[in-house]
Amino acid sequence: MTDLIASAGSGEDATPLWFVSKGDDLPADLPKLAAAWMKSTGAEAEPGRAVMLPSETGALAGVLFGVDPKGDPFAPGAVAASLGAGLYRFALPPQDRRLAALGYVLHSYRYDRYSRGKTTQARLEVPQGVDEAWLRYTIEAVTLARDLINTPANDMGPQELEDAARRLAGKHEADISVITGDALLQQGFPMIHAVGRASDRAPRLIDMAWGADDAPKVTLVGKGVCFDTGGVNVKPDAAMRNMKKDMGGAATVLALAHLVMAAKLPIRLRVLIPAVENAIGGSSFRPGDILHSRKGLTVEIGHTDAEGRLVLGDALALADEEAPELLLDFATLTGAARVALGPDLPPFYTDDDQVAADLARHATTENDPLWRLPLWQPYNKMIEPKIADLTNSASGGFAGSITAALFLAHFVEKAKTWVHFDVFGWTPTAKPGRPEGGECQGARAAFALLAERYGR
Repeated sequence: MTDLIASAGSGEDATPLWFVSKGDDLPADLPKLAAAWMKSTGAEAEPGRAVMLPSETGALAGVLFGVDPKGDPFAPGAVAASLGAGLYRFALPPQDRRLAALGYVLHSYRYDRYSRGKTTQARLEVPQGVDEAWLRYTIEAVTLARDLINTPANDMGPQELEDAARRLAGKHEADISVITGDALLQQGFPMIHAVGRASDRAPRLIDMAWGADDAPKVTLVGKGVCFDTGGVNVKPDAAMRNMKKDMGGAATVLALAHLVMAAKLPIRLRVLIPAVENAIGGSSFRPGDILHSRKGLTVEIGHTDAEGRLVLGDALALADEEAPELLLDFATLTGAARVALGPDLPPFYTDDDQVAADLARHATTENDPLWRLPLWQPYNKMIEPKIADLTNSASGGFAGSITAALFLAHFVEKAKTWVHFDVFGWTPTAKPGRPEGGECQGARAAFALLAERYGR
């Protein structure tokens, strides 16, 4: 995807793009013939509409694209869908040229691993004032997450997720180790093992580390359920159809890790991904089973489709053991979050008010929506069973995203600040900069937080 941008001053002629709001005067630098044509035809650039302007030779002199100044900052980037092959530049930039440029490339994304179709290469010259390095590694990160999520489960199991992590580690010279299969039991990860043991694709815990040991510790944990049948509490057809995306949390933390390492933030980064397939078989865990955890807590299984919090519990316990300054986990965890906030607005949970305020601010400035929900302590009663320390399925059916977050909180004790993101990882209906399919939610806002706190 980074081949869709070109450095400014490359010497290649670029076709101008003018972004105008309804009712605006025509741009002053519009070619005379194009301006006369606009006036004579009465053509207007309505929001989201491109007007192709002719030159004296009949070639394309430029493009007018209508924008709403109060609309989605990615919306100007949707012009990419109207353009033919070639290089283009912002002649009259939109209000936020940085996000417009990012939206331009992200709008052009297509997952074509299994398709022979070719997309038009409408390239963009990096606008003046936009950090080209930031633009390139952000495009790479979002593309990485989208590609991983969009890959079907037959080609994206625990091993393939491990392979993706190893490629990223190799790119940035990070250390990586993996605990696989029954070794999970021997090394103290019984819940990860229990969730993944019924699959013929062995469960594993991926552990990546990068940066100086004496730098501030930041740990990322991502749910890597590569396919979720629901276990013996099997999901209905409609709910299972898109479960290849249940490793969206893992894809997101790999994207965020790439941002951190590409920007060379002076932190000690650790990435933990419990990678499993929640399959159905003779060795599946069952409702009513009591599982032991790395933390020492026992968990009564109320529902086998609440498996994500189990694998995260063991991974969070490991992360917490070294008391990181900041511990972030990302997971496609609950349908309740979608009911509450829809697919485009992931909730996040933290007890750190300053971090919450900073995340909310960066979510706005990065056009990466997030919304804080409360860790409402009275709801802990809903996850207290009679014969174990916790249950993985709250009683009553209420506040599902909150009770899932509260469950995870029991595995975090020493970290200075913990933030849990309940992401969807998917765009069900295409929007500017966000084609239908896998989506990287929360990583750009989280990176902006890290860059502000730890950047040079």
